[in-house]
Amino acid sequence: ILAASSSSCIGSKTWSPYDMIMISLSSSRFILHSWTILDFLLLIYCEPSYYKENLFVVSYAVFMFLNYSGLWFGAWLSVFYCVKVANFTQSFFIWLKQRIARLMPWLLITSLLCSFTTAIPFAWTDYDMNDNFTAPLPMTNSSELRNTRKDTVGLLIHLCEASVALPLILSVVSSVLLIQSLWVHTRQMQNNATGFRDPSLEAHIKAIKSVCSFLILYITYFI
Repeated sequence: ILAASSSSCIGSKTWSPYDMIMISLSSSRFILHSWTILDFLLLIYCEPSYYKENLFVVSYAVFMFLNYSGLWFGAWLSVFYCVKVANFTQSFFIWLKQRIARLMPWLLITSLLCSFTTAIPFAWTDYDMNDNFTAPLPMTNSSELRNTRKDTVGLLIHLCEASVALPLILSVVSSVLLIQSLWVHTRQMQNNATGFRDPSLEAHIKAIKSVCSFLILYITYFI
C-alpha cells in the first residue's frame, strides 16, 4: 500500500487527501512493525544494555507514538470516506466536503502532535519506575512504593484510554453516518430496481459490509 500510494504521488505537485492519509497510515504501521521487530532483537541479544541503558524507555515511548498515530490516521480515513461518499444536506457537512482537501494536511500534522504529546508521559513514567526498581529502599517504604506504582499505572491506563477514545469516537461517528447514508441509498436503488442484477447496488452492499467489518475490528481493538 505504501509503495502504490507513493508511486502515484511521484512527480505530482499536489497530493490528494486519500494519498496523504494512506501514505501516513501505511508508513506508521510499517515503521511500527519494524520497530517491534527491532525491539525484540534488542531484548534477546542485548538484554543487559536494554535495561541498564534505559533503551526500553525509548522503545516504549516510540511504540506508543506510532500506535497512536496509526489510530488517528485510521480515524481520518473513516472521516474522509464519510465526507466523500455520504450524502447529507447539513451546512457543516457541505462545508467540510468542500474543504476536506485543504484541511487534511493540518489534521494529519495535528494528529502527530497529539500522538507525540500523549507518548511522552509513558517515557517519563517508565524511567521513574525503573529508577524505583533499581534503587535500594528501606523496608518501611515498600508499601508506599507499591501504592505509588499502582497510582502511576492507573494514571497511565486512563491516559491510554483517553488517547485511544478520541480517534475511536471519530471512527464510530463517521462510520455510522456512512453506513446510514449507504443504507438509505441502497434501499432507494432496490425500490427502483428493474429486476436485473445491478452492479452498482452490489457495490453499495459490499461497501456497507466493509465499513461494518472495519468498525467491528476498530472497536474490538479498543476493548
